Amino acid sequence: MDTDLLIIGGGPAGCAAAVMAASVGMRSVLIEADDALCGALRRIPVVSNVLGAASGPDLAATIEADLARCDLCRVELGGRATLVEGFDDRVEVTVEPVESVEPVEPVRLGEPVRLGEPVRLGEPVRLGEPVGSIKPVEPTEPVEPVKPVKPVGSAWVRGSRLTARYVVVATGVGPLGPEEAGWLGGVAGRALPPLWEADPAAIDDRTVLVLGADRPLGTVARAHPELRTRFVVAYPPEDVYKTEEIRRDARVELVAVRRLEFGSGSAPVTAEIRTVEGERRTLTADLAFLNLGSAPAPPAGAVVADRAGYCPPGRQHPRVFTAGDLRSARFQRIATAMGSGGEAALGAYYASRGLPTGTGGGPSTEVGGPPPDPAGGG
Repeated sequence: MDTDLLIIGGGPAGCAAAVMAASVGMRSVLIEADDALCGALRRIPVVSNVLGAASGPDLAATIEADLARCDLCRVELGGRATLVEGFDDRVEVTVEPVESVEPVEPVRLGEPVRLGEPVRLGEPVRLGEPVGSIKPVEPTEPVEPVKPVKPVGSAWVRGSRLTARYVVVATGVGPLGPEEAGWLGGVAGRALPPLWEADPAAIDDRTVLVLGADRPLGTVARAHPELRTRFVVAYPPEDVYKTEEIRRDARVELVAVRRLEFGSGSAPVTAEIRTVEGERRTLTADLAFLNLGSAPAPPAGAVVADRAGYCPPGRQHPRVFTAGDLRSARFQRIATAMGSGGEAALGAYYASRGLPTGTGGGPSTEVGGPPPDPAGGG
């Protein structure tokens, strides 16, 4: 086998699983599709619910440094796990390379051509020598050819397969598109960027229509208390639990809707809504942003999903453990992701010792007490 534990996903959950696995003596290979660990975390400017961290980029840097010191974990970037297969004695994971175009350096030409005296007819022109005062162009440095498209992680070839005794799947969630929100209409062909991409200077002192009440709204509000933006937040009633952290912000107007239909114009943005009380209103704003939330993004194969697409730990193959936002819509927080990653790795460790895990996977009958922790606890 390639390793003791395969970890799919290099966010907080996957990284925590790698560190925990190493602490109990398990070798691991962490597979991340991006070209860096904790990519989503780096986009969060303010972190207020994680001990010892104040911003996403700082926390991501700390996690990356911890992984770099983890001798028992090998990090492989630029590969996307597409298939997980569970067998009686092992798991197998198929990985495909993620292709990316390398940036091309601009070509710097040499000295500009200086036009001088006209060429006098009748005089032979000798190749390789200047004509009149026209100077030949010589590059200041060799021009390299454009590099072709290649995988970000050079280790991967198409259809790569890795085997291990267990796997932790922590692939997280991906953003929902407007076409997946049944309560939105008139969105075809309309440019609706995600809220986390909003430039604070561009939305300051303006009215912004926010479609959905997901967590990035609270992050933007906490990170930029100086903004004089008026946020009009339209959201479906099933997302009311997401509004608690921004409900007391005076800049926010919350509107629970059954239906929102965009008007034809783009400046200003207009939308006809039907509220949960049955009232019909017109919302007007300068800009509109998506903030709909996310959907789980597990690989195919042995990872079992519920009706909503999430992958609860208790429903998995005995050698498959799930962690992070992939588990549930209700516990998508950095701190819970990290805790679940550590718990999943411990589950794999206990299962390897023939002990019950309690997190999905492992035997169902208890055999003695827990084994001693090789790392001395913690």
